Amino acid sequence: MTEIPEHLRKRAEAAKAKAKGAASPPAGDASPAAAGSGDDKIPSHLLDRGTAAADQPVPAAGPTDGGLAAPAGSSGPDGHNQRLLTVVKSGSIQDTKATPQDKVHVWPHLLVAEFLAALAITLFSLLFSIFVNAPLLELADFNKTPNPSKAPWYFLGLQELLTMFHPMVAGVTIPGIGLIVLVMAPYIDKNPSRRPEDRKFAISLMTVHLMFWSVLVMIGSFFRGPGFNFIFPWNSGLFFEL
Repeated sequence: MTEIPEHLRKRAEAAKAKAKGAASPPAGDASPAAAGSGDDKIPSHLLDRGTAAADQPVPAAGPTDGGLAAPAGSSGPDGHNQRLLTVVKSGSIQDTKATPQDKVHVWPHLLVAEFLAALAITLFSLLFSIFVNAPLLELADFNKTPNPSKAPWYFLGLQELLTMFHPMVAGVTIPGIGLIVLVMAPYIDKNPSRRPEDRKFAISLMTVHLMFWSVLVMIGSFFRGPGFNFIFPWNSGLFFEL
């Protein structure tokens, strides 16, 4: 068995001497509970219980101690009694409190919202097709080209760029740079916040993109007449078809 350090032995001797002195009240003390009247004194019933336990015979330490610490009630070096006290807090071993999470399951949270959005778009398309006729024209005649000849509205922004720049710049360079910037945006702005005031970069980038393309589409739709020349619709008429 490993020998107990000297400072621990002295502390144990001092505590034992103090306990014995407090257990025997001075002569003339009529009340046995006087030893426990102060805040810094041990109650008499606890001292009596400790003295009775110390007077009991102590079994020898078994081989399972490992030489680290004596078991409760065993005898240490020079006959000093060592007692162990363990305090266990009451309560459940498993934590039953729910911890907040920033993730939700795909089903039903996401798929239900997407299904309802798909139903709403389908209903709108159905009602729109009932009340608005499709803008179908006659069969194309290669001997008679319409003037002005415009692309569908979603390509009018690109057609407008072709009137300003070289086809390589208008058809490849500018759209390519825009798509690359939009693809790299999530890697540049990694802020997870959903508040608009915290996502200034992402909102500014998307706003510039939408405004740039919307202006080009509006110019190509309403301000381009015969020969795809620039006109004012309130003077020359409206040359726009869906």
